[in-house]
Amino acid sequence: MSKQSIGVFDSGVGGTSIWKEIHALMPNENTIYLADSVNTPYGPKVKDAIIDLSIKNTEYLLSKNCKLIVVACNTATTNAIGYLRANYNVPFIGIEPAIKPAALQTKTNAVGILATKGTLSSELFSITTNLFASNIKVVEQIGDGIVELIESGKLSSEEMKSLLEVYLEPMIKADIDYLVLGCTHYPYLIPILSELLPKHVKIIDSGEAVARQTKAVLEKYNLLNLETRYSKNEFYTNGAPEVMKQLLGKHFVVDCLDF
Repeated sequence: MSKQSIGVFDSGVGGTSIWKEIHALMPNENTIYLADSVNTPYGPKVKDAIIDLSIKNTEYLLSKNCKLIVVACNTATTNAIGYLRANYNVPFIGIEPAIKPAALQTKTNAVGILATKGTLSSELFSITTNLFASNIKVVEQIGDGIVELIESGKLSSEEMKSLLEVYLEPMIKADIDYLVLGCTHYPYLIPILSELLPKHVKIIDSGEAVARQTKAVLEKYNLLNLETRYSKNEFYTNGAPEVMKQLLGKHFVVDCLDF
């Protein structure tokens, strides 16, 4: 099984930020990435709908014989990963906003979190926040419109910059010193966010931690691919492949699915 692929799915192209960290850490691992862009964003959807979409994505990746599945979507993780782990016999890696390190390291006792509605309203996020951030100010902001702009190829647009200025204003007024990114699309915003935020504000995303956890779980189950040959990396989308190619680089092939 060690030569089988790591499966990664997201509601769109955002989870490629997670895929990049996994590939950088374990370049010899075969991977299959699935973007459910037709149904993006997952954030505003009800929990049952998110679970149904996560089941569909999981079963597609299992049909490709994936040995482990990374749920590269904060909303799908917080709403569906419990169901997936209870009903499928493969390891699952989830994505949670990194509120814990921000809460432990803040000097101003104020942190911001930019995330989807589905993540911020989830039980898992509430538990994590109450556990680690009950004594500090947490400025939450639903990132309405961000995913749609990224999925339509408008990552660096003036429209995106204007939207982020509005979202960041209450965080800057609250004197945050950490901004937690709670959606896997959002790491692609870091260059813009760095321009808009005060220089002392640190931006935290979960990518590297997810890659390390993926490797640890593969080691635990003796699933690491120890061969040093070049890996095979497959990318599938039911949306427009051009946006994913822009984020990945033109030398990657993105196949379209009627999915």
